[in-house]
Amino acid sequence: MTRFTYSKLSHFLKTLSCRPPAVRAGAETKAATSCCVQLKRDQSSDSRALQDRQRQQMARGLPKQKPVAGVKQVIVVASGKGGVGKSTTAVNLALAIMANDSSRTVGLLDADVYGPSIPKLMNLTGNPQLTDNNLMIPLTNYGVPCMSMGFLVEDTAPIVWRGLMVMSAIERLLRQVHWGSLDYLVVDMPPGTGDVQLSITQNIPIAGAVIVSTPQDIALLDARRGAEMFKKVNVPVLGLVENMSVFQCPNCNHQTHIFGSEGARRVAETLGVAFLGDIPLHLSIRETSDVGQPVVVSAPDSSEAKAYRKVASAVLQRLQEVS
Repeated sequence: MTRFTYSKLSHFLKTLSCRPPAVRAGAETKAATSCCVQLKRDQSSDSRALQDRQRQQMARGLPKQKPVAGVKQVIVVASGKGGVGKSTTAVNLALAIMANDSSRTVGLLDADVYGPSIPKLMNLTGNPQLTDNNLMIPLTNYGVPCMSMGFLVEDTAPIVWRGLMVMSAIERLLRQVHWGSLDYLVVDMPPGTGDVQLSITQNIPIAGAVIVSTPQDIALLDARRGAEMFKKVNVPVLGLVENMSVFQCPNCNHQTHIFGSEGARRVAETLGVAFLGDIPLHLSIRETSDVGQPVVVSAPDSSEAKAYRKVASAVLQRLQEVS
């Protein structure tokens, strides 16, 4: 498959710059001799024609969406900003889907090239092997095949890449991986609304997006931006998950809303999307994540695991509604 490289982009831009202007000098001179009303009408017509040509050129430059081989549906887990527990939610969501229905097959793609978290959260190390067709074989734990840039670089090595190199890496992680047969591929997106988000949404069909946020107002502002971005690129927003919704004291069981109360629910109502559920701020979630034993598999009967399973059920229900 042809890859969109820096040299091809440069050639594309040079080709555009060498083309004659869309509005001819002769046409402009002729229009200048007309009355003011005719001039404005011609300029408006030329402007619309120029915009139409630009849209056609942009459409030709965009990649065509192709499904990921072996994957039935892709679910992206995103957030407007970092630090809201998006990766932990993505991992436990994938495991919760399988916990709710053992016949489901789920994979995990870590699309956060600069800060990959899946290797740590899933307790996976090493480099992927290659098939005879030079496809990378995902590393697997807890029955979930995983792929991450963290498998290809050293733990402490910084990834100092520009946007085009990142998009090329994402293309490899999507297309040059032997995923096998998956019902769902859960993609842990990087925070924000940048190159990676656009590259993924333009390259593969996405069944739906899950937005993760804390109840804090500053986090909800960015979560709203993330949801609006997916709407603009025609990706169904399955709903919002409120992470770290409440802290329960392990000694007295008193509950405290450290980051606010039900902020994600209110934003979901404002945006007209579903509220998928809330996840508590609990010590066991942090501890199990740090040792690579997600709470859904290490403490399946806990209230925290049940919260993730409830969110997973809501996500699959929304997928059926938007399909």
